[in-house]
Amino acid sequence: MKKVTKGQWNGYDTYILHSRELEVTLLPRLGNNVIRIWDHIQQRDVLRRPEESDLDFYLQKPYHFGIPLLIPPGRIRRGHFTYAGEEYQFDRNTANDNHIHGLHRTQAWRVSDIDEDDEGCAITTEFITSDDANWMRQFPVPLKLEMTLRLQGSSLKQTFKVSHLGDRPAPFGLGLHTWFLLDGEPEQWKLKLPVSGIYTSDQELIPTGKTAPLGDLEALNEGLNLKGTNFDTLLHIGGKPVEADLIRGDGYGLRYSADAEYFKHWVLYTKGEANQFLCIEPYTWLPDAPNTGLAPSETGLIDLQPGQQLELNVHLDMIYPTEES
Repeated sequence: MKKVTKGQWNGYDTYILHSRELEVTLLPRLGNNVIRIWDHIQQRDVLRRPEESDLDFYLQKPYHFGIPLLIPPGRIRRGHFTYAGEEYQFDRNTANDNHIHGLHRTQAWRVSDIDEDDEGCAITTEFITSDDANWMRQFPVPLKLEMTLRLQGSSLKQTFKVSHLGDRPAPFGLGLHTWFLLDGEPEQWKLKLPVSGIYTSDQELIPTGKTAPLGDLEALNEGLNLKGTNFDTLLHIGGKPVEADLIRGDGYGLRYSADAEYFKHWVLYTKGEANQFLCIEPYTWLPDAPNTGLAPSETGLIDLQPGQQLELNVHLDMIYPTEES
């Protein structure tokens, strides 16, 4: 069972990691997105997955399915900022002529390694940004991006390696826009998310750099029932554990966690009142980070230096009721 096999989605190769508990499908050549996690134990999809008929929508907005990469995450005012004396202009692709969700969309990643052993299996993919003229037009600092997915039993680990190939400092931010299914039964699910405050936003949904008390969302720290929730909410972790527990009434669920050194913020998103899904999104940087005037220690903006290699880790661990564990 601990193996990697090949499949197809709309004529594009997929790579499927297998364990007794899970089947994880990666689509390298259309954005390196984890488009499906199938839970063999519960016989259910864990993520919102794209159907074959969703190809056109996927190509337009690939961050609406699976575990898409956002580099950098969130909005940038007018798509513009200056960093280390260099001006950056990202495409204005959302309301108010702002930019949203970065330069990574449907680029083709290359499979560089597959590993199978007694404990689990893994696949490594890579992408060099200088191979994408559209990327370099907006972010003219070459980076090598690598991602390793390792599946071991009911645990999936994503390791991202970012190598700076250029000759001047560059700002870096990464986020994931992970679509967890609620199966149309939000009342059956609780979310425990240790956080300390809400980032306030202006009329253009760009953070002001200030935080507000959690108010009713204080319940996230103990476990908030998702019935009636409506999230498009940016939350400050504030030194608390970077882990989200999404648990169903029968004890089944998952823990989603990330490196506390780098991941400073969560976004929760339900696309209207919670029904079919809840996006739980770990971010390293605060949206519009270079323009906030705040210190990197607050925004999470990573100052990448020439020759530097950065490693980020995110974990997804399934939780099963006692009788099934």
